[in-house]
Amino acid sequence: MSKKGEVFTNPVTGERCVVRVGSEDGDDPTYAVVDLHVEPGGAVVGEHVHDSVWEGFEVVTGQVGFRVDGQERIAGPGDRAEAPIGTPHDWWNAGDEPAQVTVELRGDGEGFEQMIITLFGLAHEGKTDAKGRPGLLQLAVIAREFRPVIRFTKPPAWVQAALFGPLAALGRARGLRATYPHHRDLVVSTENSEAAARAG
Repeated sequence: MSKKGEVFTNPVTGERCVVRVGSEDGDDPTYAVVDLHVEPGGAVVGEHVHDSVWEGFEVVTGQVGFRVDGQERIAGPGDRAEAPIGTPHDWWNAGDEPAQVTVELRGDGEGFEQMIITLFGLAHEGKTDAKGRPGLLQLAVIAREFRPVIRFTKPPAWVQAALFGPLAALGRARGLRATYPHHRDLVVSTENSEAAARAG
């Protein structure tokens, strides 16, 4: 569960999320708002679908590429985009400068946050590829656990359906998990601690 002022970082994808409204703030645990900062060349882990989360985006600074339901465009400051539940989408920093996007989330906030912590935590540990994706066995374990929250569009759905069950079982037998308690300490800090680290 997230709180205002927490900062989630991914050193591989170049994402830095500052929580403005967390799932623990206020009366609605299904609603969150984050300021997402992405370095040039940074991107989310790949095109995906949320079956239980609606996402809305507003570009604050920089140039951001969006692909929503197959339609691609470059957005600048003040431009908005949204990914309704069940819609394939992807986005990335399309410019030469850092970009900032305000992201609204409505739906299974707790599951979404835990999935982010897992993917970002694996990136902190050097257990992802250059796009922030974990290995196939770990990906299968995550995909099975968080399927209502996220589904990647690659590999194709029929491949995921046929392979991810057996691969997830094999991954769990090898000690892989969908969540790792120590990841939160790797991924989440606060604005104050980040400012102190930059000053030091």
